[in-house]
Amino acid sequence: MIPALMPTYNRADLAFERGEGAYVWTDDGRRFLDFGSGIATSSLGHGHPHLVKAIAEQAAKVMHVSNLYRVPQAEKLAARHVAASFADSVFFCNSGAEANEGMVKAVRKYHAENGHPERFRMICFEGAFHGRTLAMLAATGNEKYLAGFGPVVEGFDHVPFGNMNAVRDAIGPATAGIMIEPIQGEGGVRPADLRFLKELRSVCDEFGLLLALDEVQTGMGRSGKLWAHQWAGIEPDVMSSAKGIGGGFPLGAVLAKEAVAKHLKPGTHGTTYGGSPLACAAGNAVLDVVLAEGFLAQVDRVARHLWRGMVALAERHPTVVEHVQGAGLLLGLKLRPEIVNSDMQTACVAQGLLTVAAGMNVLRVAPPLIVTEVEVDEALAMLDRTCLALTPAKVMAPAK
Repeated sequence: MIPALMPTYNRADLAFERGEGAYVWTDDGRRFLDFGSGIATSSLGHGHPHLVKAIAEQAAKVMHVSNLYRVPQAEKLAARHVAASFADSVFFCNSGAEANEGMVKAVRKYHAENGHPERFRMICFEGAFHGRTLAMLAATGNEKYLAGFGPVVEGFDHVPFGNMNAVRDAIGPATAGIMIEPIQGEGGVRPADLRFLKELRSVCDEFGLLLALDEVQTGMGRSGKLWAHQWAGIEPDVMSSAKGIGGGFPLGAVLAKEAVAKHLKPGTHGTTYGGSPLACAAGNAVLDVVLAEGFLAQVDRVARHLWRGMVALAERHPTVVEHVQGAGLLLGLKLRPEIVNSDMQTACVAQGLLTVAAGMNVLRVAPPLIVTEVEVDEALAMLDRTCLALTPAKVMAPAK
């Protein structure tokens, strides 16, 4: 018999009762170090006092009024994001998939309003993940996710990640923009080369395309800068954000330059829940912490400490780990073919560590941004024990 909760996930048999900082506790009292952060979403960790206070105080006043009326909390949050980014205007929604949908609509609308409605196609990349709506499944292009859901939504062309020649070859009269994650999260924690990102900006300028960045997983400080594209010294025309932007409270956003945003007039796009007083109270609380002096510098320091530790781990366990990839506090252990990432994820749980499997047989590590070097060292020790437990027996056997 089917369970009451629809079985769309293979859930681990863990139920968490409470959390504090980088730790969570199950309902039977076991403690885990959370280096998954709800898939890079609990940016301030668990039970952060400032975030909890902001949500509780707003919930006691008004949670939802709809976008038929002014929402001062959303106005404040939008102004702060504009001040801290390339954007001139922000649209708030509820999730990463919804933000990506809005971003693609904005790109298409820009060209239609500028006399080129035929320009609607987006160049996307193999290994991408942009969400689970029908259109974002098409943007993702993964046959496994597309199977069984009917005709694929038109308008998305896929090229190899990091291949500039393939990008240029894919540009045609109907091309509207290029959509890319600065670091592919679900696709194996693969960072785009900074030079490649710069070249994408240049080719968009050359052909009159819009550069659309999916920073759902990479944004809000996860890379050590507020937005991952800032490491490349470029600016997109439009960008999506979600996950860490609300610290665990559902919140997404489309950030855009005026030339793009001005075409999304009343009636062209909308949301019932998006930008609610409660969601934006959470978003403002997260920004209070992330934009505080020294916070992002600390994230960068801890991230580099984690990187060095994971590289050393890979060197100690070459029969388990091939190499380390990623950037900031979004790193991945690329595992040997004989070691399955889901098995390693389960083995980490046995050590008291939560991680997340990613594509291409990668184990993803994405701790909350408030993680300390001491907690990183604790996680590295757990990963070390996990690698020892998974080391193939023939390697462990003593020489005769």
